[in-house]
Formats: sequence, C-alpha cells, structure tokens
Amino acid sequence: MPTPPTALSIAGSDSGGGAGAQADLKTFAAHGVHGTTALTAITAQNTAQVRGVVALDPAFVRLQIETVLDDFAVGSVKTGMLANRGIVDVVADLAAAGRLLRLVVDPVLVSSSGHALMDPDGVDAYLGHLLPHALVVTPNLREAAALTGVDVRALASVPAMTEAAEKIRAGGARYVVVKGGHLTDAAHDVVAGPEGITVLEAGRVATGNDHGTGCSLSAAIAAHLARGADVLDAVRAAKSFVARGLAGGAGWRLGAGHGPIDHFGWSGGIGWSGGT
Repeated sequence: MPTPPTALSIAGSDSGGGAGAQADLKTFAAHGVHGTTALTAITAQNTAQVRGVVALDPAFVRLQIETVLDDFAVGSVKTGMLANRGIVDVVADLAAAGRLLRLVVDPVLVSSSGHALMDPDGVDAYLGHLLPHALVVTPNLREAAALTGVDVRALASVPAMTEAAEKIRAGGARYVVVKGGHLTDAAHDVVAGPEGITVLEAGRVATGNDHGTGCSLSAAIAAHLARGADVLDAVRAAKSFVARGLAGGAGWRLGAGHGPIDHFGWSGGIGWSGGT
C-alpha cells in the first residue's frame, strides 16, 4: 500500500467526539489521509452542552504545529476553533511564512446558538492577518455575518450569500465557501473563486444529528486537497461526504442533544465510497 498523504488539523478538542479535532481526524481517516493535530483548546462538552473551555497557551500551539511540520510532509492544513487572538496570530504568522500549505480556514466565530466564540479583536485578526493567506475559507451564515458586519438575517438568500462571499474574498482569500446549512428550506452553498461564483445546490437532510458538520466539511476539503484535488472538486466532494454522513447518522441516538454524523458509512450503503 502506498504511503498516505498527511493533513494537519489546528483545532479544539471536543470531548463528546462529534466536532473539533476529533471530527477532523475521523474525516481524514475516512478519506485515506493520515491526520495530525495541534490542539488549541480543551472543552468539556457533550451533545447537549458545553460546560467549560480552556484555551492552550499560543506558544504551545506554535510548538505543536512546528513539531508536526518538522517531521511530516503535510499536504494540507485546516483550522477550526482558534479560541483567541493570540492563537490566530500564531497561525497567521506561520501561514505568512509559507509553512501551512493549502490552508483551509473554518472561521469558528459563533456557536450554533449564536453565542460569540471569539472577541472582536480576534475577528479583526482573522480579517487582517489570517484570511489573506487562506486557500479556502468556509464560513457558515453566522460567521459570514460576523466577517462582513451584517445581520445574519440579511444572508437568507443565495444573492446575499454571494455578496458576502465576494466581500470576504476581497480580503485576500483565494476561495470563499459561504455555507447555507442554516437556511430554512435548503442547504445551498456559494463558492466565490477565481472562476467566478459557483452555487452548490442541495436539499436539507431531516436530522438533529448535525454536530460537527462544519468541521467535517472543511476537513474533507483539506483531505481532498492533500490527495491532489483542485479546490472546486474538493468542495463538491466534501459537500457530498457531509450529506451522506448526515443521512447515515439521521436515526442515531448518541446522547440527548445534537449527535455526530456518520463519518465512516456505518449505516449501510450511505457512507463514503472513495473520492467523490
């Protein structure tokens, strides 16, 4: 068997296993990619609630990243929860130095309930320091609203999502994927890139088990990039992977709240089948 490609997740730990670095590692493995991690924060959470968060020292986050990069040929990097401005600046510095190849930034700024997960100066650091070095940025509607300074209710249509994607991309990122998973009647995504605007249409999957979908999408994009795919193909494949995971785990009863998706196709016939 040939040596698998390697990807790096810079993200927080989810003790419930549904999101964060845990979801990233499962996604990498599902795509035949060796996963490495640099943890930014430790959380005490389950499917129903987050009881505590402890951010790690930015210098130690840097040490984790550099230690991985010094030993592995990392083909792509994705970021998740960066916790505070100090960690954002560390990641941005390494990206500016050219050390974070094929960087996918999932800007974890707002919780699914609308609670801010990053101080305003951290949002400014994303915009001014980190996003200009990203190959792909994957905000959901609340995150796109935070990055563009608009009310999330103004992003309830594909034309509005397109305007937000183009505004974020004007800051320097090569591709911006504004995710429509919070739309009420569909799950369309808008991709802004050098080729123009691409709308990836999809219906909603009826399930409450949707914890970690954003993490899994960005990790799947990074996995495909590590395997040599171009960006649009990687985004399309990642969206299909998440849709299958949502459908596969729709009937699961893991915990009392929002459970994880089916990363490995455990629900027969639904899971990932190799690259698309």
